[in-house]
Amino acid sequence: MNTSTIFLLDVDNTLLDNDRFASDLRAQMKELFGQDECDRYWSLYEQLRDTVGYADYLGALQHFRRENDDRPGLLAMSSWLFHYPFEKLVFPEALSIIKHLNTLGKAVVLSDGDIVFQPHKVERAGIYEVIRGEVLIFVHKDHALGVVQARYPAGHYVMVDDKPNLLAAMKRQMGGRLTTVFVQQGHYAAQADMATIQPAPDHTISRIAELSGLAPRLVRTPMTPAA
Repeated sequence: MNTSTIFLLDVDNTLLDNDRFASDLRAQMKELFGQDECDRYWSLYEQLRDTVGYADYLGALQHFRRENDDRPGLLAMSSWLFHYPFEKLVFPEALSIIKHLNTLGKAVVLSDGDIVFQPHKVERAGIYEVIRGEVLIFVHKDHALGVVQARYPAGHYVMVDDKPNLLAAMKRQMGGRLTTVFVQQGHYAAQADMATIQPAPDHTISRIAELSGLAPRLVRTPMTPAA
């Protein structure tokens, strides 16, 4: 398969509101275990993220369990996680934009995260079906660009993400073969110090719905030079 343009799409806070999920998870932990234990869970979560390099909600719950193994709330918490309605967190027009991108080139999810809950989230949200199963999930997606290009060879790539520092790292590796699109959604986007990020994103949009109008201008054909 060789397509002129591959659109690589992040998931959390790009296609769906992961900040809302984290807020709901915090409220559920507090309800089941109290504020102190809720705080302990999030401390374990941060420690684990620093260790493995990605968000691991299930892994943090496993660590949390060690001092709460006799708590009936653990099974309720596990059930809550796997039945969480991620389909309600998909940003407006996100799924229709995926369909639109597939008329211009090929849309592929490029995410990082654990190998159980992150794929579950993508499927539960309805993203897996709409994107026709074209989903890649790595520990560090910016370290896997060679794999991405081998699996999806193309003349040009577009990366859409809410983390401008990650976009910059990928741009430094791929240069003109990659166009970066920064989506200003979520806490990472809000906290980004844009003055320190080099190279700056090629394009910035305030919400994923704006990608519909931008995307046609990002398509490259064999005769189209990189911008």
